[in-house]
Amino acid sequence: MTSESTTRGELTIDEIAAESRVPSRTIRFYQSRGALMAPTIRGRVAYYGPQHLERLELIAQLQDRGLSIDAIRDLLTSIDKGETDLAEWLGIEQQLQTSWANDHPRTVTEAELYELAGVKRPGLIADLLRLRLLERRGEVLLLLSPALLNVAMKLEAAGIDLDTGLKGAEVVKKHMARTAADLVELFVRRASEGAIEVTDVAAMFQALRPTGLEAVRVIFGREMERALRKLLESGKMASLQARAKKKKR
Repeated sequence: MTSESTTRGELTIDEIAAESRVPSRTIRFYQSRGALMAPTIRGRVAYYGPQHLERLELIAQLQDRGLSIDAIRDLLTSIDKGETDLAEWLGIEQQLQTSWANDHPRTVTEAELYELAGVKRPGLIADLLRLRLLERRGEVLLLLSPALLNVAMKLEAAGIDLDTGLKGAEVVKKHMARTAADLVELFVRRASEGAIEVTDVAAMFQALRPTGLEAVRVIFGREMERALRKLLESGKMASLQARAKKKKR
């Protein structure tokens, strides 16, 4: 039998939980965090409508995109106030999710791995598994970073072992993580201060990607030049050359 409230498009907490497939305790949690608007209260019963179902569906979509419930609350509040357009925000979010490094994990066979590495030497797979650049997934291998494999193999061909090469990558990663966080903080702060005029956020990030990568290449290159000059001036280069000559004999 259909109740009068259901006929009017109103649902109780249990009914909306069944309709949305979101547990009632989770619905109450969303309300407590301000992400879901309050229901209509009549007597002791809370009633929910179509707008609550739409909001629950949107919350689920945003959670799938990796947003926390507090971030979702702030975004939805901004949308409700007319300060943010959802379609525009989704476009910006998609732009931000686009890979800068163009480097994604991929599954490969042993033959494909050797082809990517450019060499089939004994112990290569064991080394890559040990260094966690590779994982076994049943009958195939998961290569976590094809780009890093390419870099590591080029370094190995130049005489730098995989352990040293990947430890070097960790050094770069540590400093780059801090640099990236500081840059994002700087841009956000300057934009909020009005120093950066932002009319199209998606276009700005699209332009920033190649420019930012080029800036890192130039600045890192200059710093490496400076570090190598210091190495040369310290006299340590001579001892490295002497050691290399001994190995050739």
